[in-house]
Amino acid sequence: MTLALIDYGAGNLHSVENALRTAGCSDLIVTADADVVAKADRIVLPGVGAYGACAAALRAVPGMVEALNRRVRDEGAPFLGICVGMQLMAEAGEEMGTHAGLGWVGGRVRRLESGSSDAKVPHMGWNDVVPTTAHPLIEPGEAYFLHSFAFEGADILATTEHAGAVTAAIGRDTMIGVQFHPEKSQRYGLALLERFLEWRP
Repeated sequence: MTLALIDYGAGNLHSVENALRTAGCSDLIVTADADVVAKADRIVLPGVGAYGACAAALRAVPGMVEALNRRVRDEGAPFLGICVGMQLMAEAGEEMGTHAGLGWVGGRVRRLESGSSDAKVPHMGWNDVVPTTAHPLIEPGEAYFLHSFAFEGADILATTEHAGAVTAAIGRDTMIGVQFHPEKSQRYGLALLERFLEWRP
């Protein structure tokens, strides 16, 4: 089973790679080659930074968006988006202007509002993941979050609490995205990655 971890200059690649290997992935390829992604059995899209910059960086890799659409949407390869990698599954993001996403899940990424002194922005640290829909990959627990923007829309699988419910995970078909960082979420995050590696949607 080959897993392509996409390198487009916008992810915490080293930590995600180490976490995936610890979770049991032995055939992992860190790649910016669309042809490799087009043949991978599983795909992980990380992401750290501003939505628009990440979207532009992904589109700047020759053939990458086309390879993702074909392999994930058309052929059904299991896909995991992490943090901004999850947000890019949306139709658009509203960070420093409006920027188009991949459009895989209906919704937009909007700035978190600080509702109280206990809910500062960015939302940073450990928080509960509360499933809203049964899904084989998402279990209740605590995960590590670091973000100032959050997804609003359809196909929400889990939420967390930060001055109200905030999307923690989204998914449909063979694709899933998590707002938190599995690679920083210790046992909870590794268990999620283990389930992703075994997932047969």
